[in-house]
Amino acid sequence: MNRHATAIWKGSLTEGSGTLDTQSGAFAKQPYSFKGRFQDESGKSGTNPEELIAAAHAGCFAMQLSHFLAENGTPASELNAEAVVTYGPAAGGGFEITESALKLTGKVPGIDEAKFKELADKAKAGCPVSKALGAIKVTLDAKLA
Repeated sequence: MNRHATAIWKGSLTEGSGTLDTQSGAFAKQPYSFKGRFQDESGKSGTNPEELIAAAHAGCFAMQLSHFLAENGTPASELNAEAVVTYGPAAGGGFEITESALKLTGKVPGIDEAKFKELADKAKAGCPVSKALGAIKVTLDAKLA
């Protein structure tokens, strides 16, 4: 199975801008720019690659955990997963992504905290996006609601 996205960039790094399109159509001509990536902490200037990695990581992790919880006989009524991707200047110049921190609150009837955390750790290690992010630190803070 292959998934694809397309980036169109016009202009220089700091003055240019671009658009992102995804195979599903969820993003169609979604704007992105230097300002949106490096200067606007509010995130309102358009998307950026790190935000998309965070969304992919949170979504993949939640799906993987939902599978493990169902296999355990304790399906979740709700999983609220957030991923915060940290990036900044690299030691040798340029920028680098250094961490993806997962934060999870789950509503899972019939499960105790220890089993929930065990399955959440298993999902963190097993989700395909976590595996793809093997070059960076991936952390998890999981709790029941």
